[in-house]
Amino acid sequence: MQYKQWLDEWLNTIVKPLRKLRTYQSYCEIANQHLIPNLGEYEMDFLSASVLQNFTAQITTKYSANTVNAIITVLKSSLQLAETTGITQRQYSGSIQYPKREEKQIECFSAAEQRKIEQFIIGKKKIKLYGVLLCLYTGIRIGELLALEWKDVDLPRGLITVSKTCHDSWEDGKYKKIIATPKTRSSIRVIPVPRRIIPYLREMKKKSCGAFVVSGSEGEGISIRSYQRTFELLLVHLKIRHKGFHSLRHTFATRAIECGMDVRTLSEILGHNNPTVTLKRYVHSLMEHKCAMMNKLAKNLE
Repeated sequence: MQYKQWLDEWLNTIVKPLRKLRTYQSYCEIANQHLIPNLGEYEMDFLSASVLQNFTAQITTKYSANTVNAIITVLKSSLQLAETTGITQRQYSGSIQYPKREEKQIECFSAAEQRKIEQFIIGKKKIKLYGVLLCLYTGIRIGELLALEWKDVDLPRGLITVSKTCHDSWEDGKYKKIIATPKTRSSIRVIPVPRRIIPYLREMKKKSCGAFVVSGSEGEGISIRSYQRTFELLLVHLKIRHKGFHSLRHTFATRAIECGMDVRTLSEILGHNNPTVTLKRYVHSLMEHKCAMMNKLAKNLE
């Protein structure tokens, strides 16, 4: 059997029924763009250690470490099951040497930029962009924000329940919003909303005509790409250097550390698996906070 034949069988009989739709779509994209063109014609028993390592070396020169790791993950999963089910006598994916994973640089908005964004949204009463305020003060991801429904919001108690997320799927020439469960159990969480944000949520609900907290003029859900584009145009209008929407989450985490929030609490609010993830990701913010605290301590000598 050729590897491309096994990939098709594996994707449609194993991955599709057992994994999330988004995972299946991602695996198909990797298979069609990388695995089939380079390894698809090989017979299963001829995918030797040298063939796999040469393929890894080839893609390492073209793509980022994270992309290479994603490709190798699909390759290994498919080959390991092929060996388990007897499709091939032996597979060599365990001998692949991974490239070093590169940590993405954390970008957040400065306090001055954050004030500028907030003042514009509040001053102009941009109801659609109140979702940006919610991200700045809760740290929720864009997929979680756009999947948030009013039934998930407890205004009297000031709580929001994050129990789902969404992603875009390209269908019939346009983006379609797909609602799904979060990737990890820790992403399901209840977040207290700061009191100063509650009035804006009430205003959003008063003018809402649909189930989603952030919605279009007729109450319909908004795609991720559409909301990202709206945010990009906001930054252009305010003459703020472009940063991705996810920078709002990083900004929340940085401000939380600056005001003295403990790492465990921050980790739970962000939906991280454990505080170690938070510590590793925001060590730069922690160092700035430590420096500020040490300088504050030194003022006692003046």
